[in-house]
Amino acid sequence: MSRWRPPGEASSTLITTQGLRLLQEELDLLWRVRRPEVVAALTAAAAEGDRSENAEYIYRKKQLGEIDRRVRYLSRRIPSLRPATELPGDRGAIYFGAWFSIEDDEGSHEYRIVGADEIDADKGWISIDAPMARAALKRRVDDEFEVATPNGIRRCCVTALRYEPD
Repeated sequence: MSRWRPPGEASSTLITTQGLRLLQEELDLLWRVRRPEVVAALTAAAAEGDRSENAEYIYRKKQLGEIDRRVRYLSRRIPSLRPATELPGDRGAIYFGAWFSIEDDEGSHEYRIVGADEIDADKGWISIDAPMARAALKRRVDDEFEVATPNGIRRCCVTALRYEPD
């Protein structure tokens, strides 16, 4: 049996200007602050002697690999992102960057449509590639729509819509 898997679906390159700034700050922090700290700690741990049984050395080596992996990802991803710098012309419909409230059988929920790199479930930020966002696009207040979820079809009604500049 092969380990090969087909590549995943490419995510959208749209991002809010605030999200792009946060990714750039994360990359800068990792490269200029965190990585040198970990390299210094790794060097100190390596100087202690036998590396095969040195837990500090093993931990720092793993930590350095995680930082390098994230730096590599951000270095490739950031140049390909397209920040949405302007609000849509029709602010009466749901588009990228919109905050919208829906009501369904489970109650009311508020979401914001953001880029794939900005997802935050605690804040209600959903990716533009998410089924809920795709189903809500171009809807207006009082419009009803259906979205397929793992628990079945969910019927929703848009109750509020707003845009806030970054």
